[in-house]
This record gives sequence, C-alpha cells and structure tokens, in this order.
Amino acid sequence: MNNIRTLAVFCGSSNGKNPIYEMTARQLGEAMSKKCLGLVYGGGNRGLMGSVAQSLYQRGGNVIGVLPEALNRPDVRMHQVEDTLIIASSMHERKQTMYDLADAFVALPGGIGTFEEILEVYTWLQLGYHHKPVALLNVAGFYDQLLAFLQHSVDEGFLKQDHLHALIVEQDVESLLARLVTWNADLSDKLRQ
Repeated sequence: MNNIRTLAVFCGSSNGKNPIYEMTARQLGEAMSKKCLGLVYGGGNRGLMGSVAQSLYQRGGNVIGVLPEALNRPDVRMHQVEDTLIIASSMHERKQTMYDLADAFVALPGGIGTFEEILEVYTWLQLGYHHKPVALLNVAGFYDQLLAFLQHSVDEGFLKQDHLHALIVEQDVESLLARLVTWNADLSDKLRQ
C-alpha cells in the first residue's frame, strides 16, 4: 500500500472542447478533498488546472501552486486558488519542486506541457529515479492514441511491457485514486535485455 498524501496533477491551462474535461477536473478536486489529499499543480488558475485547484481549495483542501517567474502574471493568476504559491526561477526548478512535493502523479487532458511533464516523471520511474505512481486519467478516451503509440514502442523493442503496465490508466476518478494506493513499482531494469 502506498501512503499517498499529495498528488501532482498535470493538465491543460485551457478547458478543451469537451465539457467532460472540466467536469472531471472538478470531480478530481472534490474526490481529493474527501480523501484528504493535497494538490501540487502548476500554479496557473486557468483551464483544467484552475478547475482542479479551485474545486479542492473551495472544499478546504491543501493546494500548492508552483509557478515559474516568467508566468507569474495577472492573466495566468487571475484569482487565488492555493494555500501556498511557490515562485520558481525556471521551468526546470518548477518541475523538480513539484516532483519532490508529490507522492504520485496524475495527468488529465492537456497539451504539450502536460505531455512533457507526465512523460518526464514516467521516464524517471522507468530509470528508478523515483518509485511513485504515475497515472493517466483517460477522460473520454483522450489518451487512447498515446497509449497505442506506447504499445507500438513496446512492439518495436524500445519500451518494456512491464514498464508500460506500470503506467496507471483509468477512465474515472474513483478508480484512479484507488489504483494509486495499491500500485506496485517492481520494474525490470530498463538497461538490461
């Protein structure tokens, strides 16, 4: 069993076209509140990022935003939805701070920033730099094509099957949160054949 107290959530700074994305972001914040889970997020309170943070913050949950100095602007931080805001000097420092503060990592729908963040922590897991759960909340099949591509990478010999299976993929919030607690990080060595 994993002792999960704080989730790093990566997701879009936009809401996307499908209303289910924002609805699910709010559901995640609500479910985190019920389970007394804190949030570490990118610090901007726009889009899905803001929806998760605001949903948890309104329910009295602990929200930590980590924002790079270059994005500490009024159009990014329109209102307060965090208990603590950490201003980092760079995107690298921002990500390292988020990774250090989190017990698990979850991606909701988003763009290239979301993909980069979740794939980086997934890479770190594969290399043994951490032993924390990494998960995709596959809302409305948003990540289906990425998952097909990752399976293609397995089929072509670039990714190990057990490493792909280590990535938690769920379509609903409650199932995802339950899997984070029971997840096991017993992975083969990436560099051994």
